[in-house]
Amino acid sequence: MDWGMKNRLARIIRPKTGRTLMFAVDHGYFMGPTSGLENLDETVEPLLPYADSLMLTRGALRYYVTAETDVPIILRVSGGTSILNKQILHEGITVSMEEAIRLNVSAVAFSIMVGADYERDTLLGFAKVVDQAERYGIPALAVTAVGKDIDRDAKYLSLASRIAAEMGARIVKTYFCQEFEKVVRSCPVPIVIAGGKKIPEKDALQMAYNAVQSGASGVDMGRNIFQADAPVAMVQAVRSIVQEDATANTAFEMYNDLK
Repeated sequence: MDWGMKNRLARIIRPKTGRTLMFAVDHGYFMGPTSGLENLDETVEPLLPYADSLMLTRGALRYYVTAETDVPIILRVSGGTSILNKQILHEGITVSMEEAIRLNVSAVAFSIMVGADYERDTLLGFAKVVDQAERYGIPALAVTAVGKDIDRDAKYLSLASRIAAEMGARIVKTYFCQEFEKVVRSCPVPIVIAGGKKIPEKDALQMAYNAVQSGASGVDMGRNIFQADAPVAMVQAVRSIVQEDATANTAFEMYNDLK
């Protein structure tokens, strides 16, 4: 692994802890003006000091984030469907690697749909992204998107995560599930869990705690932070679990105190 690749990975996943708190605000590429992100800059700015990296689209990066921001950027480079397509299962490459380099990103993110009708297209698209990214020492992060008819269990998530790693992913983003340690053991690269849809704050903190205790290298949360009753308090509470080994109960107490 060359110096550039190592450096970018070390910016995303803190070497001292081996963990990362990714803050995801890339929802607009298929959901449009998501609740809580109508004015993305107002939402993101107060949360950035507590995030280890920021995942978003090139448009959001250009229009809502200042160039002086010193937070590693994970650039969403897949898309092609909207929320009107309920399956959201067929994404292609939407950003060139030259554009990613111009934007000085630390990683690129691409969704793969294992088990979907367009599985082959997304896997081949991801392989192309990996080839292009590796050429410039940029890590490719695979997002294991899940169709509505697929169970998010350890068997399926292990399959999707291992395929992503075998295709060349440097990091895998997937969902938390029962027996998550099996997913971690079968994947040779760091795994971060997706926060998913908004759930009660206490439940989101418990999920984050269970994930890192099961071997996850961190969490990539969006709606469970920016749609929380107190987003700044919530991002600090999540961070305390990921980077400071706080328990879910301690983190929830912190959330309520800060709120």
